[in-house]
Amino acid sequence: MLATQLKYDLLMFTREIFYLVFTVVVPPATYIFMGQLYGDQTYGTNLSYAQTYTPSFILLITFTVVFFAYGFDQVMQRTTGIEKRISLSPVPRKTLLLSSILRSIIITSLGYVFIYSIGLLMYDLQFHLLEALSSYGFFILINAALLILASAIYSFFQNMNSALVFSIVLFQIVMLTGGFAMPINMMPKFVQVIADVNPLYHINNLFIAVWNGQLNFGHSTLLSLGYIVALILVSIITLRIQNRRKMI
Repeated sequence: MLATQLKYDLLMFTREIFYLVFTVVVPPATYIFMGQLYGDQTYGTNLSYAQTYTPSFILLITFTVVFFAYGFDQVMQRTTGIEKRISLSPVPRKTLLLSSILRSIIITSLGYVFIYSIGLLMYDLQFHLLEALSSYGFFILINAALLILASAIYSFFQNMNSALVFSIVLFQIVMLTGGFAMPINMMPKFVQVIADVNPLYHINNLFIAVWNGQLNFGHSTLLSLGYIVALILVSIITLRIQNRRKMI
């Protein structure tokens, strides 16, 4: 039953042009475009463009898939009455939820391989097995964290149009303040302030460090981890409160 539902969910994803544009087209196209402009520069601790922005754009694809195809999809089901019909369907609710989670992980994993392949072919990105395995393991943890955050955030929306506008604006903010467009230290001061409260910025820095085997548990790393864990805990509490309200 799970395999059938997962196949259906993946098929439905490919039919949503809105999802495809923001998850499959925009991040890889931006990665290639920026590589043509800044591919010869070095970043951070003497890292190349590919070493810095390959994990960044893998994260960007993960964010767009989870927030658009998972979070926004929940709002759409809730506002169009699909959620109520699902509760009456013979398919267990846990099966539907697990299928949605697996769909997100599968699509983001394909994005992982896609961006990685572009880096290998176009920007001389080096492949190291141990770092690749540790990076993918961290990538799965990122998926889990973003799924929780997206569920909590979109649980507040009862209107699909509001959720759509929020999603588009959020994508622009994340692009600008998450370190995906250019290094944050080159941005205006107000952007740097916003970046400090943007969890994607912290996750991005951690992912770059893990990707390049440079993760160390210094002060900034511990602050980033603590901040992300705190947001996840708040999100879990929020989800429990929202679920209790639905039962009343």
